[in-house]
Amino acid sequence: MIHTERINIVPFEMKYLLDYYHGFNHEITKFQWPEPFENSDNAKEMLQEFLNEMAREETLLFSILSINDKFLGSVEVHWLTEECPELGVWIIESEQNKGYASEALNEVLNYVSAKYGKDSFFYEADIRNIASTKLLHKFENQYEIMEQGFEKSTTDSGKMLELQGYILKARKKASC
Repeated sequence: MIHTERINIVPFEMKYLLDYYHGFNHEITKFQWPEPFENSDNAKEMLQEFLNEMAREETLLFSILSINDKFLGSVEVHWLTEECPELGVWIIESEQNKGYASEALNEVLNYVSAKYGKDSFFYEADIRNIASTKLLHKFENQYEIMEQGFEKSTTDSGKMLELQGYILKARKKASC
């Protein structure tokens, strides 16, 4: 659906289930509310819920693929029917720090802005997740980034999170 020189961003399909399941591990979820899936059936159930939401145009769930169709991660837009949809992105461990997350997120932001007319997005990251914070700041030229509430939370599994929310509001382009 979306193609760049380095990646393809396509709607998630169950053929990527095992890639998603294996990639969404303890390291990836260390600073996130969700936990790794207990098994591939649990992954399939949750991903099917996202696919159902996609069919209703409430969520976008994309697989990030290399040019050779290797699964690299996922980029998501939740609450698409709301004024300020929530963004999510993750890259498998072996492919991190190569710019794939920012490239994919940039392309999806442009797509959602063009197709759905959205100009504000919610992004949340644990303050200890330096990579997520650095990713956010890569968008400062395109978006005004406004800090929202900070919250310490404990997940059902007992994981302690220190979540900082942000609103990304598109900067108006200068006209001639």
